[in-house]
Amino acid sequence: MTENIHLVAPDGAIAHAIVYSDALELVAAAAGLVVSLANEAISARGKFSIALSGGNTPKPVYERLASTKLDWTRVHVYFGDERCVPPNDPLSNYRMAKEALLDKIAIPPANVRRMRGEDPPDEAAQRYEQTLREGLGEDGRLDLVLLGLGDDGHTASLFPGLAAVTETQRWVFASYVEVTGKWRMSLTPPVINAARTVAFLVEGAGKADVLRRVLLGPRQPVVLPAQSVHPTERPALWLLDVAAAARLDRPR
Repeated sequence: MTENIHLVAPDGAIAHAIVYSDALELVAAAAGLVVSLANEAISARGKFSIALSGGNTPKPVYERLASTKLDWTRVHVYFGDERCVPPNDPLSNYRMAKEALLDKIAIPPANVRRMRGEDPPDEAAQRYEQTLREGLGEDGRLDLVLLGLGDDGHTASLFPGLAAVTETQRWVFASYVEVTGKWRMSLTPPVINAARTVAFLVEGAGKADVLRRVLLGPRQPVVLPAQSVHPTERPALWLLDVAAAARLDRPR
């Protein structure tokens, strides 16, 4: 079962959601989206740039991608956010992506640009912004940004109340997140929204309430940072399983 729906929030924001019957279908669809967009970008521009998400939902997507036929020499991997820990730490988003995907594919090491979580946070954020500008050009256009959705409405490491949520100039921001007790780095709305495609991956009944608030509730991006994501080229794509979509009012 696959259901395509268009949602319009009270402020007029539009989102395109695709609802899958279970997590397995969601994983297959997400991997297929990455491959399709990668082939399209490589054909049009000679390379494909992607910002990977951390969290539990994308891990099986990366594992599936590891066995997918793709010209990985033309793929350039960035990260949407990172905990400020060493790259071998169990909490590292880079370590998760490395073990699930990067160690299993023929991608040149120079094509993988990780956030240096072991360095002083502000310095690491500034350095990563420079890495993005050098790799993407001053327009900062990633081909695809993968995002998740937290129970509190956060996405990437844009947590409620953080200055990074309303940032308009810097591309990468380091913040101390009190609820986690750790420093984190995150891409900011300007570079996320400049991407050619932004795709959220959301699964599970535990996300149903916050998903409804983000997509159909009043606009409160400081409270619900996922609402700060409004891509300029096309509406964000939300890949959902039926459990996460259970509280969405949608036309039949």
